[in-house]
Amino acid sequence: MADKNFTTDEAFMREALELAERGRGRVEPNPAVGAVIVKDGRVVGQGFHERYGAEHAEVNAIRDAGGSCAGCALYVTLEPCCTQGKQPPCVAAVLSAGISRVVVGCIDQNPKHAGEGIRQLRDNGVQVDIGVCEDECLIAHAPFFKWIGTQLPFVTAKWAMSADGRTATGTGDSHWISGEASRRRVHELRGRVDGVVIGVGTAIADDPTLTCRDAEVRRVAARIIVDSEARLRPESKLARTAKEIPVIVMTTTAAPEKNVKALSRAGCRIIQCGTGGSVDLKQMVRKLGEDGFCNLLVEGGATLLGGMFDDRLVDRAMVFVAPIILGGETSPGGISGMGAPVVSEGMRLLKPRIERIEDDVLLTGEVVYPRMRRGR
Repeated sequence: MADKNFTTDEAFMREALELAERGRGRVEPNPAVGAVIVKDGRVVGQGFHERYGAEHAEVNAIRDAGGSCAGCALYVTLEPCCTQGKQPPCVAAVLSAGISRVVVGCIDQNPKHAGEGIRQLRDNGVQVDIGVCEDECLIAHAPFFKWIGTQLPFVTAKWAMSADGRTATGTGDSHWISGEASRRRVHELRGRVDGVVIGVGTAIADDPTLTCRDAEVRRVAARIIVDSEARLRPESKLARTAKEIPVIVMTTTAAPEKNVKALSRAGCRIIQCGTGGSVDLKQMVRKLGEDGFCNLLVEGGATLLGGMFDDRLVDRAMVFVAPIILGGETSPGGISGMGAPVVSEGMRLLKPRIERIEDDVLLTGEVVYPRMRRGR
């Protein structure tokens, strides 16, 4: 435990948020929660939820503080739980430790807890303050909130583009638009999600493995190919490694039986979503949620990303912008699909975050869809 001093509730909560990220990719479907315990303006204990089924952040922070926390303040990114699950309720641990004040980043949207943990703490004389760094905490816990409320996975769309919005040249070359540091970030993302999704066109053109390299692997993501006619080649890198790392081919009734059988023999799992010429993306996301997928990273190409946005399936966008200009009338952009007919009906990014990654810029935001889309 590091001896750290801060001066504001916001600073202590941001320390808890940083701790929470250390559990992401290991705790799902539970939320990644961080907690710090403070006495006389000094951090005396810190903890995070380290893996699914293990002790929660509050318990780890209490243990780190030495167990006795009489008169201390607890800063936690999510309302403490109050029901028995794989672990005892955290509210009981907080009360037993003698903590006198609890600062909560955001209220738990799990119906079992929502506000009940806070009520129990207050009923037992604990001062509870809510909403410190609330926006940051809501963003941090958005995947859990979506899953617990809908049983659907949280969908992040990612693409890299030039400063003029191109994802490749007119000849189709796209290696490499983003820099090495940005590519490392993508590998880190892959190591924290349940599934990485691409379209079959991208799979055929790039022959990727979609594995997590050059980064700490926290979970092994399934490789998911949107492929209405099962065109993925059995000799592709994806199919050849399907028996070691899962490959799921999302297809339709239009897929030739011989293609399906060849991919099945290679070890790919085939899931049918739709009877027409294209995969029903809404059905795909629903089936993946039913199968236990909590979060998905959609990497393209433009047709798939456009369809995901058209169907309002994307929750968060991550756009890597490189300091390069490609130009060209035929150079593709990152998103196709139907798109917005007028600017006022475009999708917006809520509370966008901008981060410098060496020479690149990463723009991240939660996707907000317009109330009405013409021509739908």
